[in-house]
Amino acid sequence: MRHYGLDWLRIGAFALLIVYHVAMVFAPWPWVVKWPQTFPALIVPMALLTPWRILLLFVVSGFATRRLLARMPSLGEFAHQRSLRLLVPLAFAMLVLLPPELWVRVRLAGDPDGLAAYWLGDYWSPIVHYGRSFPTWEHMWFVVYLWAYTMVLAALLKAGGAGWIDRAAAWLSVGHRIVWLPILVLAGAKIALMFVVPETQGLFTDWSGHAVNLPLFLFGFALGGAPALWRGIARHWRGAAMIAAASALVVTWVELHYQGAAVPGHAMMAADRAARLAMAWGVIVSLLRLADTVLNRDHRLRASLAEAVFPAYIVHHPVLVVLAWAAPAAGLRAGAGFVFLLSATVAACAACYLIGRDIAWLRPLIGLAPARPAPVRQLA
Repeated sequence: MRHYGLDWLRIGAFALLIVYHVAMVFAPWPWVVKWPQTFPALIVPMALLTPWRILLLFVVSGFATRRLLARMPSLGEFAHQRSLRLLVPLAFAMLVLLPPELWVRVRLAGDPDGLAAYWLGDYWSPIVHYGRSFPTWEHMWFVVYLWAYTMVLAALLKAGGAGWIDRAAAWLSVGHRIVWLPILVLAGAKIALMFVVPETQGLFTDWSGHAVNLPLFLFGFALGGAPALWRGIARHWRGAAMIAAASALVVTWVELHYQGAAVPGHAMMAADRAARLAMAWGVIVSLLRLADTVLNRDHRLRASLAEAVFPAYIVHHPVLVVLAWAAPAAGLRAGAGFVFLLSATVAACAACYLIGRDIAWLRPLIGLAPARPAPVRQLA
């Protein structure tokens, strides 16, 4: 049975991601391209979103993976289908969608070449060119990670089946473990690795990220087949929400007191990472409870919105980067610029989905399942 609440969480998380990325153009932190004015008032609201928004997506993706696996005839077919669904859009993005974004990046770094010259030449070079080299996947890192975690999951299932995951879920559901144990494990792993390996995105370098993302993906997978976890969430979500609120105070205090080039010491940095993960887990548990109660109902727009998420994710980032780079020349004030960037990005996402869903060859390129053949009408 489909869990509509998880669909709404996924839709909401991706909608929030678009707003977040638009806000990054105006926030004081470094990002791909910045508006001429930035606004420190954005620090607190964005600090309250940063720790949990991506981690929630890994949980929801793990849950959806469990449901997809249940519909597959074999584990091998599951791995094959997931590879097609994730790697084909990745290749399309790297071939078609990312070059304009990467061109903006190298232009900002001083490259005098036009888009066509860059796209046909230096974009494909493995030699670093104005700070960039091929291959690079920019915001599509999430898709790369999701594919890698799915393959790890498939290998684990082939070696031992899903029984051990379900047994671990049942054990986690006992007592108050679902509140404190994930925080202890995730924060411990993060702190143990953060001063040893760099905190940078990279499939073969981001070990501190994998130490958090992969367990949450596996938790989502377990959630798809373990009613005991849902019961544990129902019992303890209030305590998790209180932990999230207390941790949010630490996260915002650190962000406000260490701005610009100011760097906290090792002890404060470790406390900040622990608080971020405690906040993330508390928010995730609370949102899962919300999804299972308030949001677990269908709506006529749900199916279309859920299907539109992947195409929107693929296209939103390059569109936003190009527009944010070009828009200040129009002389827009910051408020009008924010409205324009948000509206234009959402419109591009909607156009990508609404046009692409009706073109059979384009559907797999933007992350949609192949169109089902129309039923053959029988003559009377």
